Amino acid sequence: MNCNDLRDYYELYALGLAEDPERGEIRAHLNRQCEVCMKGMKQARETAAMLGSTAIPAAPSAKLRRRILASAGYEQRGFGWAPALAGALVFSVIAGVYFAGRERDVARELDRVTGISRQQNMELTRMNEVLAIINGADTRVSTFGGGKSTPPSGKVFASPTQGVVLIAANLPPVPAGKTYEMWVIPKGGKPQRAGLFQSTADGSALHVQRGRLDPNADLVAVTVEDAAGADAPTTTPLFAAPIRALVP
Repeated sequence: MNCNDLRDYYELYALGLAEDPERGEIRAHLNRQCEVCMKGMKQARETAAMLGSTAIPAAPSAKLRRRILASAGYEQRGFGWAPALAGALVFSVIAGVYFAGRERDVARELDRVTGISRQQNMELTRMNEVLAIINGADTRVSTFGGGKSTPPSGKVFASPTQGVVLIAANLPPVPAGKTYEMWVIPKGGKPQRAGLFQSTADGSALHVQRGRLDPNADLVAVTVEDAAGADAPTTTPLFAAPIRALVP
């Protein structure tokens, strides 16, 4: 058996309740100094010690015990009901702690998987939005940075009815506390905010802004702003891509 097969038996082994073949397998792993099993057994023994420390020892003398049993009409036997009851109580406590720990493990794993699923659903929704704009019947494409010896460069997909998708490469890293902000600029009008985004470690970025465009939309530009964004550009645009051909 491997360590993963044995992990559910560490607590039982520490309490002397494990049976073969698991008991023999754990002993063999420990004899060869298996780090995983040694760590698991250390935690299991700590749990067993904690259980033992919660019970207050209070054992009467053998003579007093015989007198109490005799007065109650019980005969002294080698194995009475008291040890069995005590064993049952200890087992119930062990089982409660054991399965409560497994329940917490399952709950944590469920939370992790749920979080992954939620993130994947968000990414899927975002990609569907991107594809809807890129494949839109009224979408036009413009490029920026072509022919230059220095970045950034990329493409802008703009749909008058659905929004804008920006795909950029070679973006310079922004300082701490700063972010990129995209703007849709109408001809002769005030720049309109079109969302905040960050680039990846290699300088690439994918940003989508859903919604109908201003009929006079002329340019898409990107500036570096404070992390909260700005109501109007405060720095020189890194680039600007024309979209005037999109709207009749």
